[in-house]
Amino acid sequence: MKTGVIVYVVGMERPDGVFDERGAVRALGIKADRVEVIFSGESHFDIMDAWWLLTVKGMQSVVCMIGEIVNRSDLKLTGREIRLCG
Repeated sequence: MKTGVIVYVVGMERPDGVFDERGAVRALGIKADRVEVIFSGESHFDIMDAWWLLTVKGMQSVVCMIGEIVNRSDLKLTGREIRLCG
């Protein structure tokens, strides 16, 4: 079964060009086939959009994890997660 993860970053808009999203996700060590990062300040791509994208890409199980930015360059998971499908 393919697994997708949405990391919903709260408390801050997407940082300016300095933030290495892929590196920050890699450092989290999430075991998933595909990971999408959503920032709470964005209005053009939200959790529903990411869920749809992951479903279209063949993910049978999608989990939404809540995260926050620390030190303006790292992501930290809060421990809260929501299972969206599968």
